[in-house]
Amino acid sequence: MTDSDIEWTISPKPIEYEDALAVMESTVADIHDGTSPEQVWLLEHPPLYTAGTSAKAEDLLDPQFPVFETGRGGQHTYHGPGQRVGYVMLDLKKRQSVPDIKQYIKDLEQWIIDTLQIFDIKGERREGRIGIWVVKEDGSEAKIAAIGVRIRHWVTYHGISINLNPDLSHFKGVVPCGIVAHGITSFEDLGVEATMEELDLALQKTFSKIF
Repeated sequence: MTDSDIEWTISPKPIEYEDALAVMESTVADIHDGTSPEQVWLLEHPPLYTAGTSAKAEDLLDPQFPVFETGRGGQHTYHGPGQRVGYVMLDLKKRQSVPDIKQYIKDLEQWIIDTLQIFDIKGERREGRIGIWVVKEDGSEAKIAAIGVRIRHWVTYHGISINLNPDLSHFKGVVPCGIVAHGITSFEDLGVEATMEELDLALQKTFSKIF
């Protein structure tokens, strides 16, 4: 399959989480039925928290925004303006000779790493920690991108989020992904100037090399 088989959608205004979930559920069913092409949807959400299937109640520290329970993997995370969310809906049965969820997650990680590299940000994996991490100038580690996926009939949905310039204080309402020892960062926090449009172009450029 080629990148041209995929339909890209970029939403210019924040999308309510419940509305996005309904669209994903419908699209996944259509991809499984063969009535829709695979999709990548780039969007932002209004400020909110989501709780994945491994979320712990005690990690919800100060729910200053709505909290949505979701079927994706992972724990609590924050979504909001200034964060690019990428919902990826691919048919793994068509893309992999043997459907492999772990390989798919590695591919998502590499997609983020390659995208960050375009902006001279060195994103790294960490054993036992989901998402993509950077080492800041002071030597501390911080998370710049999150990953949470769900798969139905071997069609993927949910996906990734990359912090461009969100309000990082909003992450303090939860223990992001259950990790206390390390912080959250963004392009802006690292002193990297980029627009959402530039990030979107980079995501589209690197996607076809991975998938």
